[in-house]
Amino acid sequence: MSAEQFQQLHRYLDTQIIGQSELTKSLLIALLADGHMLVEGPPGLAKTRAINALANGIDGNFHRVQFTPDLLPADLTGTDIYRPETGEFVFQQGPLFHNLVLADEINRAPAKVQSALLEAMAERQITVGNKTYKLSPLFLVMATQNPLEQEGTYPLPEAQLDRFLMHVTIDYPGAETELSILRLTRDEDLKKAPVQAPSLSQDDIFKARNDALSLHMAPELEEYLVQIIMATRTPAAFDPKMADWIEMGVSPRATIALDRCARAHAWLAGRDFVGPDDIQAVAHNVLRHRMILSYEAEAEGVTVDQVLDNILRLVAVP
Repeated sequence: MSAEQFQQLHRYLDTQIIGQSELTKSLLIALLADGHMLVEGPPGLAKTRAINALANGIDGNFHRVQFTPDLLPADLTGTDIYRPETGEFVFQQGPLFHNLVLADEINRAPAKVQSALLEAMAERQITVGNKTYKLSPLFLVMATQNPLEQEGTYPLPEAQLDRFLMHVTIDYPGAETELSILRLTRDEDLKKAPVQAPSLSQDDIFKARNDALSLHMAPELEEYLVQIIMATRTPAAFDPKMADWIEMGVSPRATIALDRCARAHAWLAGRDFVGPDDIQAVAHNVLRHRMILSYEAEAEGVTVDQVLDNILRLVAVP
């Protein structure tokens, strides 16, 4: 499996979602690392369009679910439907049985819905009644949150946040990019010839995942990766002030996620080895949602990204 095919897919995504290259690359990294994404940004930044474009470029189906306070677990998982003609109950699959699922405004759904989604994300299966159903081997959830409006929302529990491979933050584009977006949407409304989407099979994706996992990572680089993780747990060993900022460090799941994402980043770049730059490039997206800051940090206006910047500056690069 050639990385050029994924690079072609990335170029296609960038023609469809202008000015959000970080989002499109993160989608491909999540696809390669077999994980889920949490995307946070204001409305109207093409989050739905991004995952829909990804579905167009691969052999997979897509479904969008708008999360609301009255959503029920069965609205995600599906339910048993009674068929009077046969006198039997038949299971009708819900949106989670698609390959790519957009959970829009995920923090607007209550705890029971979050629990159903957590099982699907963590175990790749759903339970209805006393039966368990396996989900597709190709299964990616992209959840979104709106940072501007928190009224009527249910903050995601730490256990669920930890299940997301990455937490990507996006913001409004600049003036030049905004002009390109305007022209793109006008061309689409005029039915001008669209850019041809590539077509990656699921076998191509599974082969690419194995290739990325097989990349060489030097033992010194593995130690560097672990030291970044340890700096979130024992910050006093690196900077006494940082110990006042971090309430809780990241879990071992973060170590695994950082390794997988760094390998995917290197593979997408066409390299057969992982370098320090690959780890640094994905560190913020992998760690920002797993680390809990103290009240003192919040009082001082210190953000998670600033703490991570400090960690990457303090941990010695091999």
